[in-house]
Amino acid sequence: MQKHPSSLMLSITMEEEQEPNLIKHGSKENHNKTMHMHTPNPNPSSQTIMRLASLAISFNVRLKSSDMPVHMQEHALHHTRLLFPLHPPSPKPTNTHIARALKKEFDTKYGLAWHCVIGKSFGSFVSHTSGGFIYFSIDSLSVLLFKTEVHLVEQPPF
Repeated sequence: MQKHPSSLMLSITMEEEQEPNLIKHGSKENHNKTMHMHTPNPNPSSQTIMRLASLAISFNVRLKSSDMPVHMQEHALHHTRLLFPLHPPSPKPTNTHIARALKKEFDTKYGLAWHCVIGKSFGSFVSHTSGGFIYFSIDSLSVLLFKTEVHLVEQPPF
């Protein structure tokens, strides 16, 4: 496999109620129920990192992995937190409702072909466009939001 200087291939395994285990691509460990991703190694400013960390703490969010510009990460965290009711008597939205709302928000703001998976325990194996991936947990749920490329299929002439 060709290595890119600014990136690292990782696998994340997610089991219920456990932290994800990062495994370098190509290890001999079991890759069943793994999620592979391309994670860049950007050099954001310390002020940007502190702003994102502060937002994550205030929203009770743990950012696990991302290949997304900071402003989009902040948008994902902020919009997801807005989908949860602030007062206990309010009915909690279903995971499907949250996933649909987050997908529609990103489709509208950043173009089509966003996908969202939300749950307490799931396995995944996804491909995403560069700059279009975030994986985080909020309260007890894990959120996987990613973008894929869409190519129009044209009918061949008869």
